[in-house]
Amino acid sequence: MKQEAAMRVTGWIMGGVAVAAMAVPATAQVRTGFTAISTGSLAEAERVLTRERAMFPQRPELMLNLAAVYARTDRAAQARALYADVLDREPVAMELANGSVETSHQLARRGLSQIDLSVAAR
Repeated sequence: MKQEAAMRVTGWIMGGVAVAAMAVPATAQVRTGFTAISTGSLAEAERVLTRERAMFPQRPELMLNLAAVYARTDRAAQARALYADVLDREPVAMELANGSVETSHQLARRGLSQIDLSVAAR
């Protein structure tokens, strides 16, 4: 069993889809796409996340947020690929807005299950 990474990330779950933010400061929320996602500006969130991922491709909160954007914009295959990428890496403990802690793996699995439910409902 893989051990959880010592890194702890602050994050959120929005609309049942895993959305994570790296830190509480507003600038970090912007860089992780949280601000844009929370206001429904998915195109802006995608631009921010794509730019940040070019610099920090290994950060799970960026992958999770971009996967959430893809899932919300009917790009299930791209969302699944990012969630799978998160699952291929060591899990990272992520503190959610409600104070609970989940791993990046738990959030990725939840995101995948949301996609599967959405596809099944069509």
